[in-house]
Amino acid sequence: MKFAHCHIIYILAAFFFFFPSGIGTVHAQKRKVMNRPYIDQRRFHYGFLAGIHMQDMELDQNGYRDAAGNQWFAETPNYEPGFSVGILGEFYLTQHLALRVIPTMHFGTKNVTFLNQLNNERQYQSIKSTYISIPVDVKFAAERFNNYRPYMMLGVNPMIDLTVKQQKQLLLKKFDCYLEAGLGCDFYSPWFKFIPEIKFCFGLANIINKNRDDITDPSQLIFTESVDKGRSKMIVLTFYFE
Repeated sequence: MKFAHCHIIYILAAFFFFFPSGIGTVHAQKRKVMNRPYIDQRRFHYGFLAGIHMQDMELDQNGYRDAAGNQWFAETPNYEPGFSVGILGEFYLTQHLALRVIPTMHFGTKNVTFLNQLNNERQYQSIKSTYISIPVDVKFAAERFNNYRPYMMLGVNPMIDLTVKQQKQLLLKKFDCYLEAGLGCDFYSPWFKFIPEIKFCFGLANIINKNRDDITDPSQLIFTESVDKGRSKMIVLTFYFE
């Protein structure tokens, strides 16, 4: 039995010492064949980003009749281009799979119109937002071809709006969470990696704050009561530099 145990120990020792070495050799040969720059051989990557985005809201109409008998509805918001800045941290799990954490700030504006159907009177509200977001994404990359490598990404993106206290008419909630999906491509250069990406973000929560005990003027209720629910949406075009 002792002799058999010794052979088992020798076999396990050889497996643990030589098998990882063989794996490392195979990976080294793959890297050599693919001719990857040094930046693509590291386990952890970091960089910064800049981009533009569009903020939008999907509103569920409720309608509100004021004391004068006017029926008010909120029209679909229009939006102005906003901009985004942030930093990127990316951890490679496998050759085709990576985990990304991307603290970002989004600065943008949503414009909402409230319509009185009786006389076509309109009132407007410009909702400026400053979001701090910390998306956590999974990146699925294809094989690299020359200096190009396309990928897909999927993740969740919690956000905090720092400007809700400045909203006096339609009040949005401070916290939201998005489901996001997108496409991008890694472009390699000898000095850095350039990554354009477009992603679509869909809010999961109702962000309309219906608890308006702060309103003392009944005429201001048209903004809150004419909307039942609202969910945010964003389209983000981002340029990463690693």
